[in-house]
Amino acid sequence: MITTACSGDSAAQGEDDGQPLEVWSRSGPEAAQSYEALFDKFTEETGIEVEYLATVEFETQLQSRAAAKDLPDVMIYDQSSMAGYADQGFVLPVDPEEIEGAEELSSESWDSVTVADGTVYGVPFSRHTQMTFVNKEWREELGFDQPTDHDELIELAAAFATEDPDGNGVEGDTYGMAVPGTTDRGFFTWWIASYLWQRGGDFVEGSDGEYSAAINNEESVEALEWVQQLFCEPNMVQPNALSNASATPFFAEGQAGIYQTGPYAFSDFDNNLGKDTYEVLPAPSGPSSSTTLTERTSIYFGASTNKPDKQEALAEFLITEEAQELGMDSPGQPVVRLPVHESVSAAEVYDDERWDLVEEQFQDSELLPYDIDFTVSRQDIAESLNSLYGDCNADVQQQMDDLADIINEDLRSRDALK
Repeated sequence: MITTACSGDSAAQGEDDGQPLEVWSRSGPEAAQSYEALFDKFTEETGIEVEYLATVEFETQLQSRAAAKDLPDVMIYDQSSMAGYADQGFVLPVDPEEIEGAEELSSESWDSVTVADGTVYGVPFSRHTQMTFVNKEWREELGFDQPTDHDELIELAAAFATEDPDGNGVEGDTYGMAVPGTTDRGFFTWWIASYLWQRGGDFVEGSDGEYSAAINNEESVEALEWVQQLFCEPNMVQPNALSNASATPFFAEGQAGIYQTGPYAFSDFDNNLGKDTYEVLPAPSGPSSSTTLTERTSIYFGASTNKPDKQEALAEFLITEEAQELGMDSPGQPVVRLPVHESVSAAEVYDDERWDLVEEQFQDSELLPYDIDFTVSRQDIAESLNSLYGDCNADVQQQMDDLADIINEDLRSRDALK
């Protein structure tokens, strides 16, 4: 395990200085409103003040604070970064038995914050999975049924790209899919995971902290060749699909007809497109499955803190029924998507049948490797695929053979190669 000077018994190295509990999340303005409502309620009930920072530049700012050996007291962030932060000594181990209310969370949730050596490094807070969003008005205008498999999905995307679905008489101004092909934070890896799994491929194979590359096996290569058609046929994906330009506006503003993303987008699309204009569907099935990517948000205790009691108090509050419901029904974008508290029902709190679909899809979803630090491999995968789909004449097998070597070397460097 790689550690920094932030690690160790730093939580016991000094008494609470009486300052507010410093809490960070990776959030935009709408989600920040929801977190602020949660922290206001926490302060009201406990008297513990919170100094809150919402930032989309979370990683950059965190590294800067780590270099100064002055990490935030609590971080609420993607579960996928947990093992890396643990290796760097940014976060403290958590004993679930010391967390009041821990028994109200499923064993699956606690497993998701456990690294390969059995150490728990976070407290589960929220979960969701990728869903398929379709412009309903366009689909009905062109006379298509809802897509249920990959063939129908591609057929619909091609129609959106070529048949003037918005009815303005202009050809070439609509796109089949919005695709977030950005390499920022390895995001392209997240997007493509569902399609890869649905077609029988995978990034790696293995479990329990030991993996080896699978991105170059026959099923994976065939799946990636299938995805390639999206980037090599006119208007199948939006312009700049392989840049840092966000894909979301292309769907939200009625320029692209299909988008695979998380249910956190409901409020944005409801406000922009209109709730009746688009539909949320279970994943159209591939030849192998309908499995989609699970994403989780967890609560982490900064390693340089001198406020261990306050850290635990906030985590214990955030997993209560009260806080889970407030995180779903709050002023801005929901920060609890599907609750981790087993007594809370998303569909009941939201009073929105779309959340029943999200819950159903979640039952057929999975995480990227989480018990090891997969951050570097995730980034390498995103960059390799970004390059691959920028060249329609690229040899997919050869590029994936090269990528497999890179992944295996990263796993070897972490003592995680099977």
